[in-house]
Amino acid sequence: MHTDPLTATFAALADPTRRAILARLAQGEATVNELAAPFEMALPSVSRHLKVLEQAGLIEQSRQAQWRPRRLQAAPLKDAVQWLESYRPFWESSFDRMGEYLDALQSQETRK
Repeated sequence: MHTDPLTATFAALADPTRRAILARLAQGEATVNELAAPFEMALPSVSRHLKVLEQAGLIEQSRQAQWRPRRLQAAPLKDAVQWLESYRPFWESSFDRMGEYLDALQSQETRK
C-alpha cells in the first residue's frame, strides 16, 4: 500500500508502543533487544513495530560489527508538527472566545 509521508508518520505514531520506541530512541541508539526490554511482547512483535517506524522514515538501522542499532530520524516529525501548527490559529481563537465567555460570566456573578 502506497501512502504519502504524512499519512505514514501519523499511522506510525498512532500506536503507543511505537511512540515509546521513538521516545527511547530520542535518548540514543538502541538494539532491538534494548528496545524490546520494557515491553511484554515477543521480539517478532517489536520487529514489526520497528518495520512500521522504518517505513515511515522515523528510524533507521545502522551497523556496528554484529549489532544493528536503530536511531531516530526526526525529519518526518517536523512535517507532522508543521501540519498540526496550521491549526494553531483555530485553537487559539477558540481559547480566546472561551476566555471572553468566562470573563463575561465572572462579571455577571460579581454584579449580583
